[in-house]
Formats: sequence, structure tokens, C-alpha cells
Amino acid sequence: MTHAFSPRAFSPSAKLVTVFGGSGFLGRHVVRALAQRGYRVLVAVRRPDLAGHLQPLGAVGQIMAVQANVRFRDSVARAVEGADIVINLVGILQETGRQSFGTVQQHGARTIAEAAAARGARLIHVSALGADKNSDALYARSKALGEEAVFAAAPDAVVFRPSVLFGHGDGFFTRFAALARTLPVLPIVGAQTKFQPVHVGDVAEAIARAVDGDVAGGRIYELGGPQVQTLRQLVDHVQTVTCRNRPVVSLPFGLGRIQAGIIETIDKLTFGILPDAFVITRDQVKMLARDNVVSETAVAEGRTLEGIGIAPCAYEAIVADYLWRFRKSGQFTEARV
Repeated sequence: MTHAFSPRAFSPSAKLVTVFGGSGFLGRHVVRALAQRGYRVLVAVRRPDLAGHLQPLGAVGQIMAVQANVRFRDSVARAVEGADIVINLVGILQETGRQSFGTVQQHGARTIAEAAAARGARLIHVSALGADKNSDALYARSKALGEEAVFAAAPDAVVFRPSVLFGHGDGFFTRFAALARTLPVLPIVGAQTKFQPVHVGDVAEAIARAVDGDVAGGRIYELGGPQVQTLRQLVDHVQTVTCRNRPVVSLPFGLGRIQAGIIETIDKLTFGILPDAFVITRDQVKMLARDNVVSETAVAEGRTLEGIGIAPCAYEAIVADYLWRFRKSGQFTEARV
């Protein structure tokens, strides 16, 4: 779990870490963890003007943003100039326009890995639990092919596969809390699919330790929290925390794909007007057909949070701190016991 912010004094000669995708949910936690350790941080993003929220995470001049797009090799090469370590956090949950899974998560990963290798910089790549090049889901397939591309260019790279992330501003627990506040009934696909939610701060700490050189390279690490729960159990917990009692309807996968197809069409025709919480894609439905938990092999080989010395935080200890705003009367609503 993350600690109170107290950045170390940093030197202009401190190691430079380039973080691709550093302005996102996981990115800001990674940037903060690096700033606390005294590194110089270059945040490579498509829109540097939208990365200003990262500046207060470090000392003056410690964190800078630069424009880079993984679809353009030259911009990636410029972003890694002078870098000692490169971190790739870039990923998408659904395809939009030119941002396809293959372009971003496979070819983009290769571009970053090759640029880091050409520079002689160490590489840390964040993939996802469930990555599988034989999967029917394009997301899972592109993640696995991205890993292959990373190791081809940088055999000593550290690859992390986190399960679903939670923390303030997440897109998982917050999503279901928003749905429970809005809909009279909660239709869910994959009610019995198992998840192992992992705190975003724990994943950021693992990445920071890899930057420190305390995590062996050339391996894939699977990161999950201390609890394995079904999707239905997680949704029920969200309702308990938010003091809601919506009926939960478990949809079969066939019906779920039809529902997702309709939602995708509406979202496309309305130019993305639907709130994110309401959008689910057919590819995501395919992902829900498979458990999202750390493998027994990874546990046995120490390729987990515990294996690198991090005691993962349970979601039950954290989510109430940011889901209270979804209660009918906010923090003044008495939570059910």
C-alpha cells in the first residue's frame, strides 16, 4: 500500500525514467512512487497539456511531460533519449479509431521495446493477467503478442501482469457503484468468473522496485491481491458499501454478447456519448468467460507481489474510502453491517 507523499531531494544527475502512458490511473501512482525515490521522471503521453496534474507529485523540475505516440516510432525514440529506464504502461480497454489493440498493445509495445534496447535502457512492461495469444479476445491476444515483442527486443525486460486494479478513481468498483446508483436492475455477464483485485499502489510499488533493480528481469510476474472473489461477490460488496439493494441478474454469455453489440452500436452512432460505466464490448464479454487470477505456477516460482516482498492490500480495506460518494446521502448515509 502507498505511503504518505514525502519526495526525496533529487539531483539533476539522478537517473532518468521515461514513463509511457504515465498520466493514466496506474501512471500517476507510478510517477509518485518514482518521485518519492528521487528519480527524474519524463512522462511520455499523447497530450502533454493534460498531464499537469502530475507536477505536484514531485519537486520543482523533477517531473516533465513530453509528447509521444506509440504509433509513431520517431516520437518514441525522442522520448527515450537520455533515459536509463523505460516503463511502458500504455494500454486500451476498447478500440477507437486508429487506437486498435494490435496497434497499441502489440506494435506499440514493440516500438517502445526496440527504442529502449537501442538506447541501452532497462525496460519494464505492464501487460495484463489473462494475456494469451490463443485467446478469442483481441485484448488478451494483443497483450500476449506485445509481451513476445518485448522479450524479442529486450530479453532482460521485467513484465508485470496485474489483475483488475482498484483504488480511488478506478474503472472497476467505481463502474458498478455508478450502475447501482443509476439502474433499477444490475445485469452482469460472467457472474461466477473469478477475479483477484489488486491495489494500484501495490502495483506501482512493484514497478518502482523493478526500477530500483530489485526485481529479476527476463520474467513475467503475476500481480493479484490477497482475495479471490467471483464477479457476483464483488458486485454484492459494492452494493453493501454504497447502501444499495438492486436485484442482480446474471446474463448468459450469448445474451451478453448481443447486449454488448447493441451498446457498441449505440455508442458508435452517438459518437461516444454513453457514460463509460454503461459501455461494454463484445471483446470484454469474451474476457469475462475466463478467470482473472494469479496462476499456481507463478505462486510456486515467486513471481508474485509476495514473491518480491510486497504484502498486497485487500480491497475491502480500501474501497469504502472512495465509494461512499455513491450512497444516497453520501458520507451521511449509514452503511449496512
